[in-house]
Amino acid sequence: MSTSPKTPGVLFVCSKNGGKSQLAAGLMNQLANGTVTVHSAGTSPGKSLNAQSVESLAELGIDITGEHPKPITDDVLNSVDAVIVLGTEAKVQAPKGTRFEVWDTDEPSKRGIEGMERMRLVRDDIKARVQKLYAELTGS
Repeated sequence: MSTSPKTPGVLFVCSKNGGKSQLAAGLMNQLANGTVTVHSAGTSPGKSLNAQSVESLAELGIDITGEHPKPITDDVLNSVDAVIVLGTEAKVQAPKGTRFEVWDTDEPSKRGIEGMERMRLVRDDIKARVQKLYAELTGS
């Protein structure tokens, strides 16, 4: 058994991998600064990122313009310590023994809130959850 601690890994999943899972990954990457291996993927990846997701992260100094929607791979699924599904559309099964959570994220559009105001509320909801997850994964 190795004496060096293993870097925890997390996979954020949504259906298209263009919005919420990309938000979560960007937020975790900024917070963890290399102390957590971060992946994002979609069950039915779209063609591009959600422009408002990209813009809402840019407001926090996070640049995800080089990202693109990706499918879930067995290699990633089997390498992470936690699988986090954002929203209720995506359906995925985590390997036995892997932490699995579904984050039923805030959906401001149900309250008539649209555009960037909606995206900021979604981002901030996810950010609070990412901070809690980071603390649990790293023990900090």
